[in-house]
Amino acid sequence: MSTLTIRLPDDTAERLRSLAKARGLSVNKLMEELSTQAIATFDAENRFRAMARHGNLDEARRILDRLDSA
Repeated sequence: MSTLTIRLPDDTAERLRSLAKARGLSVNKLMEELSTQAIATFDAENRFRAMARHGNLDEARRILDRLDSA
């Protein structure tokens, strides 16, 4: 496991402490969960963009047309 030091404004750090406490978590665990969510979002966006580059626009329109008529 790695250690990462970040600098945050005092008010932001305090709000993170409050959020962690409200969720019954340590600040470390909260940051781990938030980081995991951010990475998952980033990965999903990259997968979507990669699929879009190789997609077939005409086929996509046909699928959307079928959905509209359903």
